Amino acid sequence: MDTDGDGVGDLPGIIDRLDYIAELGVDAIWISPFFKSPMADFGYDIADYRAVDPLFGTLDDFDRLLAKAHGLGIRVMIDQVLSHTSDQHDWFRESRLSRDNPKADWYVWADPKEDGTPPNNWMALFGGVAWKWEPRREQYYLHNFQSAQPDLNFHNPEVQAATLDNVRYWLDRGVDGLRLDAINFCFHDRQLRDNPPKPKDKRVGRGFSPDNPYAYQYHYHNNTQPENLPFLESLRALLDRYPGATTLGEISSEDSLATTAEYVNPRRLHMGYSFELLTDDFSATYIRGTVERLEAAMTEGWPCWAISNHDVQRAATRWGGANPPPGLAKMLVALVCSLRGSVCLYQGEELGLEEADVPFEALRDPYGVTFWPNFKGRDGCRTPMPWNGDERGGFTTGEPWLPVPEAHRPRSVEAQSGDPGSVLNCVRRFLRWRSAQPALREGGIRFVDTPEPVLAFVRSAPGQQLFAAFNLSAQPIDVALPGIEAAMHEPQGLPAGEIAAGRLRLPGYGVFLGEIETQATLAASHAGAEAVHARSID
Repeated sequence: MDTDGDGVGDLPGIIDRLDYIAELGVDAIWISPFFKSPMADFGYDIADYRAVDPLFGTLDDFDRLLAKAHGLGIRVMIDQVLSHTSDQHDWFRESRLSRDNPKADWYVWADPKEDGTPPNNWMALFGGVAWKWEPRREQYYLHNFQSAQPDLNFHNPEVQAATLDNVRYWLDRGVDGLRLDAINFCFHDRQLRDNPPKPKDKRVGRGFSPDNPYAYQYHYHNNTQPENLPFLESLRALLDRYPGATTLGEISSEDSLATTAEYVNPRRLHMGYSFELLTDDFSATYIRGTVERLEAAMTEGWPCWAISNHDVQRAATRWGGANPPPGLAKMLVALVCSLRGSVCLYQGEELGLEEADVPFEALRDPYGVTFWPNFKGRDGCRTPMPWNGDERGGFTTGEPWLPVPEAHRPRSVEAQSGDPGSVLNCVRRFLRWRSAQPALREGGIRFVDTPEPVLAFVRSAPGQQLFAAFNLSAQPIDVALPGIEAAMHEPQGLPAGEIAAGRLRLPGYGVFLGEIETQATLAASHAGAEAVHARSID
């Protein structure tokens, strides 16, 4: 929410809406970067890690936000961008001046090849080569993202120490956790070896335009280096001095699940998430396979799942197409919140918002401008939160930085709050119920064999076992589920299914959540092996 009329959400706006967030029943909020920045990439290009950008408010505003959130029982996580800075950061301003100044080795600099071209073939995620020429040094600097985001040289111990000192500043101020942007990008290959080419049929990834050359390589050398592991251990040692503080790493590598499993354990990160469930693939087979792969690899760690965020098309549209029904949005929140681990819900997901169609002339995302029209960028998921149904959505008194879609107004917080059957009220009830279920909060997970489009699994904790099933299609489904007997209790607000006479029946985008009442264990690969009695959760 914008409180000063400039059309951009700010820290006082978050303070004003914390009561709404508390009513949702969430445990914490993750705030995107609010630090001093020229805003080449919406604050992910930081010019001062310890200053609040005036666009968003003041340091006093942040302290007030922290105090109010803690008073409501909400923890606050801030977005830390460690791998790179803005090209306007004082560190880079000094580093670029010469090859022998005190900050000369704080960024990744390299000499050109004999013909003047960049030192290797690395490509930037936002398009083009990952190197930019600096005439004052007669060298190239590395930027894995925009050229305005030079990469820090984490091989330099001084860089690591300064980075940890900046993190310590915010922990001392009272923040509860850190969301670590692109955390596997901190180190690069010292030898600057070329990345190998990727076959055409393998050129897929998060939000890649078909013509993005970044997808043409295996990114083995410009990120995810072994030296990152000791640094994560140093970061964890710092966090361990602040009881209750946590880390959530964003991980995007050639095998993100394997990297997540490697990064998340008691010596490194507390949690990690990747983009595996932020793709177009919406099938029970894919979701089960993704979760099982991570479960098999992550023997000590705690995952975090997301199906929407600020970098990808909203899930309701990505998986439901145009005009997605409210039942899909309800089912999706119940599904992701029933997996083992923590969950990130993106603002508006609790309203069932669909992707906005932002016209080219209104685009703000440089990623989308560069790759238009093949890829429209990230603005479609970043439009303002619709608090009410007016033209500006109750978000601002000025001109909003992105337009408020007409289609979002009937789904505003104001419109849904008074409707018991709305997506918003369903999410509120579900999250309150979830918080009281040991099996969902901390239990293990084992999948049950069911045909497409049904995803089914058991969550187990001492004293509780829950059977969960989800219909990923708009059509009613009736499948055999031998050995399971259940008494149906309608889950409030969710499209409810039932189990009767050895069959599972689910309406379109339907959900069954049943507590297993016997001591028998539902086998993952042979669901009918023994009788299990379950009752669905009201």
